[in-house]
Amino acid sequence: MHIPRIPRPRSLAGQLFAMQAVLIAVVVAGYALFTYVSDQRQAEDAATRHAEAVARSIADSPSVRSAIHTADPTAELQPYALQVMRDADVDFVTIMNPSGIRWTHPDKKQIGKHFLGRIGPAQHGRTFTETYTGTLGASVRAVTPVKENGRIIGLVSAGIKVEAISKRVQDQVTALLAVAGGALLLGAVGTYVVNARLRRHTHGMNATELSQVHDYHEATLHAVREGLLMLDGQYRVALINDGGRELLGVSSEEEDVIGRSVADLGLPAPLTGALLASEPRVDEVYLTADRVLAVNTSPVSGGERRGTVVTLRDVTELQSLMGELDSERGFTQALRSQAHEAANRLHTVVSLIELGRAEEAVDFATAELELAQALTDQVVAAVSEPVLAALLLGKTAQANERGVELVVSEESRLDDGVLPPGLPARDLVTILGNLIDNAVDAAQGSVPARVTVTAYTQGPELVLRVADTGSGVDPAHAELVFQRGFSTKPAGPGGRGLGLALVRQAVHRQQGTLTVTEADGGGAEFEVRLPLHTATGPSPASGGDA
Repeated sequence: MHIPRIPRPRSLAGQLFAMQAVLIAVVVAGYALFTYVSDQRQAEDAATRHAEAVARSIADSPSVRSAIHTADPTAELQPYALQVMRDADVDFVTIMNPSGIRWTHPDKKQIGKHFLGRIGPAQHGRTFTETYTGTLGASVRAVTPVKENGRIIGLVSAGIKVEAISKRVQDQVTALLAVAGGALLLGAVGTYVVNARLRRHTHGMNATELSQVHDYHEATLHAVREGLLMLDGQYRVALINDGGRELLGVSSEEEDVIGRSVADLGLPAPLTGALLASEPRVDEVYLTADRVLAVNTSPVSGGERRGTVVTLRDVTELQSLMGELDSERGFTQALRSQAHEAANRLHTVVSLIELGRAEEAVDFATAELELAQALTDQVVAAVSEPVLAALLLGKTAQANERGVELVVSEESRLDDGVLPPGLPARDLVTILGNLIDNAVDAAQGSVPARVTVTAYTQGPELVLRVADTGSGVDPAHAELVFQRGFSTKPAGPGGRGLGLALVRQAVHRQQGTLTVTEADGGGAEFEVRLPLHTATGPSPASGGDA
């Protein structure tokens, strides 16, 4: 079965072109008609005034009055009338006696005959004009009396044929039509150019298709959970969806954001710099006050720079899991190394027993157990809070495998239960774990390689202090070290420069303070102070390194 094809509606640009072409044609035709009627009326008025002026000038001429008193007025007035007709550009000049008998006429056969038309008003001393069909055809004429000492001694009529007036108007109409045609052509070309540009911008879509695209656009914006941000060529916000507002923490009122520059949104400096950059960004991680965002930017194509499309994904939970995975991987490596060491010690004990030195084997095994138990007792005695104690034991093993000694200072004292429920363990692991990781990285290779951890409560505050024996932090970089992307180490597969930024984010979330100074024995000392009365909800940012 053949299904008839429904013709596609004309594009919006095509519809506008047709409408504008018709509109221009109507306007030009209306203007031409108005001008023609106006010119016709003006030509008739001008002819009337001209005929009246000629008639009055003849009536006022002394030579005409003198000729009227002669025995044969026609002999003098006929040549004079013909001369005036040529000079004044009128079609006839008729001079007659007060009764209307012609003394002059362009057609000599009409001389001596009665004038055709009204003369009554002129016989009463008044000049008048009219359109009348006489011997020469329809004409616009003026009739005026010739007076002498208050007495009417003759009449003068001057006229222009309607045919001549129409010819003058036709000449004007020809020029008018040429101008109108030129205007119509110019308007059509201009309309075509404008609509061709509109067609390119609307991709040839008609009004229904544009409406559908707009509806899909709005539905997509509100349906997508990821953040979507569109910037114009001057890096002002042109569009932002609900997800973008939530992830960036900007105002929910559209008029408060649209049209504002990215630099005025109050975003962290690294994130603002990424949004203002002209180069594309792919899955780069940036921090806001309480989130970790993966940012992608792409310039809008189309010749000149039209703007930038930005997508935002919340990877806070993912970053937390990556941090926990890194910690687990570190623990696994530490256990593998300890298992290797334990196997070596076990082989030593077995060898001593095989050599018949059982007492020495017992002493060796006991000494190893006492050393391990002493380390555990030292950490638990100083920090009995279970989460931090487990973290310190794990980090101690990791540091030992990397040739760094991790010690808990004697002034540390943190009993179990001293931390309020409002201080999430995840934030503590994020803060202390990242500080220790950075300290171990800094101390590795130094002599002696040591990281000192101090944890205690002081009044209403929890104090965490991590010092290393590394090269320290340049005072000029004291603030930069807490920004995402800053690192003195080469970038690894997962990137560098995120750990300390996560630490500051967690500290800020708990309304605490974070400072870095020079340690007593050289190196850097990071100090965190958290208020114990803070009761914020848990946040999922951890992992990474600076």
